[in-house]
Formats: sequence, structure tokens, C-alpha cells
Amino acid sequence: MIQRLVVLIVICLIQVPFGLTVAAATDAAWAHLATGGYSILMTHAQAPGVGDPPFFDIEDCTTQRNLSDRGRQQASRRGTRFAARAVSISRIYSSRWCRTIETAENAFRNTEIVPSEALDLVEDDPEALAAKTEGAIEIIEQFRGPGNQVLMTHPQNVEALTGTLPRPGEAIIMAPSGSKDPEGPRLREVGRILLD
Repeated sequence: MIQRLVVLIVICLIQVPFGLTVAAATDAAWAHLATGGYSILMTHAQAPGVGDPPFFDIEDCTTQRNLSDRGRQQASRRGTRFAARAVSISRIYSSRWCRTIETAENAFRNTEIVPSEALDLVEDDPEALAAKTEGAIEIIEQFRGPGNQVLMTHPQNVEALTGTLPRPGEAIIMAPSGSKDPEGPRLREVGRILLD
């Protein structure tokens, strides 16, 4: 009995500081966005299935895997989170896939969405992914505000930019690294916010 009590106390002592750290990190991320000038990497909301049909056509949403009703609700809730914090979104770039554009439309209803090939999904083609990653880096490097910009894309693209696969509903805040070293990283991660 005493051993169980000791184990429970140790678990609580470990979990409370961790929880506070996560909350503090999230608050710091929101605080950065309040100042503007950042790029927010986001992935599309829930779109059931994997990949796209073999008859996929970039111009025809009926040939693609699209958001479910739940996905549209998720996207809307994500936008509500930004609005509740009064985060200014002045620009949105999106992959040309319908599920990313629809996520952006449902989340940020009053901001123009600019389709960008640099954010398009690339599978099993390292050279094409490298080219798209370079295009996305340039979009981030060129942005200074006002407000913040959103880059709505796919998990694989975010992983190529950050080195880690994002969790569903995770927004990753990025900025140019400011490094003077031409071989150094060009971007830095400022923070992450779990929106779902």
C-alpha cells in the first residue's frame, strides 16, 4: 500500500511540471503570434483514407480525397482558436490539393488563399520534395508581416521543413533563422500549438 502511494506521488511530481512546461510553451507560442511576422505551418484537417485515387486530377476535387464533415468542423475550430486569441492572419498559401484549400477556407474565412505548388504533396520523389521544400523556405524567408502568414500543406511537407512529422492539428510557428553561416539552417522553429 505504501509503495503504491509513493509511486503515485512520484508520478504526480513528474507530470505537474511537464504539464506546466507544455502550457507555458503554448502560451509563449501564442505570444509570438501576437507580435506578427511569423509563418505558421499547418496540415489539412481530417480527410478519410490514405493517398488519392489513381485517377487523381488536381483540377477536379471529385477525384481527390476530401475533408469529411468532421474535417470541416475541425478546420472551423482551428480558425476559432486563432480568432479567440486575436491573431492576425494577413496571408495564406495553400497546397493546390482540395483538402488543404478547403481546410484554409473553413479556418480563415476572410483571408485570400493563394495556391502554391511549393506546398503540393510529393510522395516517393526526393528531388521533387527538395525543390518544393526550397520553394516553401523562400516563402517563409520573404515574409515580414504585417500579421502572420499560414502555409497549409501536408504532413510529409512539414516533416521535410522541420525534421519532424507534425501531430494532427498541430500548428508549427517558423521564422528565418537569421544565421550568417551559409551552411547553417535557414529556418528556426519558434513554437508549436496543438489546435485540435
